[in-house]
Amino acid sequence: MTSNYSAEQIQVLEGLEAVRKRPGMYIGSTGPRGLHHLVYEVVDNSIDEALAGYCTHIEIDFNPDGSVTVTDDGRGIPVDTHSKTGKSALETVLTVLHAGGKFGGGGYKVSGGLHGVGVSVVNALSEWVEVTVYRDKKQYRQRYERGTPATELTSKSIKETRTGTSVCFLPDTLIFTTGIEFDYDTIASRLRELAYLNAGVKITLSDNRLELLKRDTPRVETYCYEGGIREYIAYMNNDKQPLHEDIIYVFGERNNVQIEVALQWCTDAYSDTILGFANNIRTVDGGTHLEGLKTVLTRTLNAIARKRNKLKEGDANLGGENIREGLTAVISVKVPDPEFEGQTKTKLGNTEVRGIVDSLVGETLTEYLEFNPGIADSVIEKAIQAFKAAEAARRARDLVRRKSVLESSPLPGKLADCSSRDPHESEIFLVEGDSAGGCWISFTYISLADGSEKTIKEIVDEQAEGKEHFCYTI
Repeated sequence: MTSNYSAEQIQVLEGLEAVRKRPGMYIGSTGPRGLHHLVYEVVDNSIDEALAGYCTHIEIDFNPDGSVTVTDDGRGIPVDTHSKTGKSALETVLTVLHAGGKFGGGGYKVSGGLHGVGVSVVNALSEWVEVTVYRDKKQYRQRYERGTPATELTSKSIKETRTGTSVCFLPDTLIFTTGIEFDYDTIASRLRELAYLNAGVKITLSDNRLELLKRDTPRVETYCYEGGIREYIAYMNNDKQPLHEDIIYVFGERNNVQIEVALQWCTDAYSDTILGFANNIRTVDGGTHLEGLKTVLTRTLNAIARKRNKLKEGDANLGGENIREGLTAVISVKVPDPEFEGQTKTKLGNTEVRGIVDSLVGETLTEYLEFNPGIADSVIEKAIQAFKAAEAARRARDLVRRKSVLESSPLPGKLADCSSRDPHESEIFLVEGDSAGGCWISFTYISLADGSEKTIKEIVDEQAEGKEHFCYTI
């Protein structure tokens, strides 16, 4: 370190050098979480093609050499020359940060990719990447090594009218120093999630690491769910007892924002499970879509409860946590211009989404519950039970925590504090002896009006002298 701090100490990181220098900013970490995020970035590009209506099948292959191949049947990354960079569009999106087709240029109406850094980050953090594009009855191929093109873009004619993109990459051990072995179950969980969120899209995961699997044949699973998030709810509640068999489903579009919600309450669950997604990205830290859903559930169920006389005039409203007890819900929103916090996209920030979710879900849910009064009553009664249980627990906590003169020191085992704060409902009977905790009354001092202090025992002895029964108020 030098004490001479000048312009020479200011570094300018060019191209993908910034990604390799500070990878955590782009993928969260260089541990297992960041490693798996590389796969998600490539798969999300294929999912964006599905959202645009051009992709129906996505294949993910774990290869024996540790690399991963993601192939889709979408339109294929463009390969013609880009006017600004002078390079092919393929090389541009692979080597230039903030280059992509998701900035409102008409390539995608809705997408999970926003910043144009996803696949270029994968390129930067991989030892090598090989991209194959199928379009215009041609196959295009180019190889990159640590973010830099290692070959020119080549092409050859093919007979089939195939379209799509195949990206194969091997994570760089210089970046992921803790290992580059992908966990099958972690990736499978995310792919299953994507299949539920995109009804009808087929996703195939193949593990060809036979030596690791210790088996002779690859492990292959296919995910395709025509029922979408309703099937997702059924999957999550498979081992639970539903309060109602029908899964409540809301779907609609307003101001170009598409909303999809599925709800089901269970009798044997005492907490809620609410999953939020924005443009297929799991928003683990919540966001405005989840805030809107929680608000409208609370308001709607309270309104229905009063309308059906489950809550009387003067009764307090049911709390949101009471209404959501036992709830399993999935909300998926498709937003043209989503605002996420950071590249890892863990929280949605679009303020307009909250109001759209509130109004759309409120209208549909109110109509559904009015036409299905049995389900409405079941859900409300469960919420009321949860409210009563919470109130009983609160009173018990208050009783334990309540500070009074009787709690100035620990009470003997045979004395208990009164449960009411109303003096008209509370009495204290003082008698000497073990049954009343004589030790306590012998050493607890009371301040008298004349400023003196006496123990309760002394007061009792004075008042009791010559009397068979007496009552003394302190």
